[in-house]
Amino acid sequence: PFITLVSLLVGPPANKEFLVEISGTTVTITCPLTESNIVWELTGTKQDSSERKYVIENYGSSPVNVSCSSSDKKHEMYLNARVCANCEELDALAVTGIITADLLITFGVLILVYYFSKDRKGKASASAGSRPRGQKMQRPPPVPNPDYEPIRKGQREVYAGLESRGF
Repeated sequence: PFITLVSLLVGPPANKEFLVEISGTTVTITCPLTESNIVWELTGTKQDSSERKYVIENYGSSPVNVSCSSSDKKHEMYLNARVCANCEELDALAVTGIITADLLITFGVLILVYYFSKDRKGKASASAGSRPRGQKMQRPPPVPNPDYEPIRKGQREVYAGLESRGF
């Protein structure tokens, strides 16, 4: 039972892949094969390196087919990487710090705007086009809608035909 548990945890060997490291204009490729005497091939031309790692100096960002082989095993890869001479690499901690600082500054500005604008809600500012209003000034009554005008004494005959009918 213990051996079965260990074999389940370890599992079958995973599909091995190339390891590509980029630093400036230098690209380092590590072959997934562990044997010695590895033959490297870049876009159909064999290279003179027989180590597990192959280093491409001054890589020009042009796509290239890379393969490494040893005896009967062969692994192939299509390399299309963009490199630059003066790029700076940021780690995850630096990016997290920049985003956190930006959020905190934005949140602080929002709080300041809220507290400074909270006191001005009830105050009406006098602008050039507005007239000063008194506190006890009364509004005029609303204009009646002519569609719902009340029946006057002399106009009853107009509405005489609108009596309710029994159905």
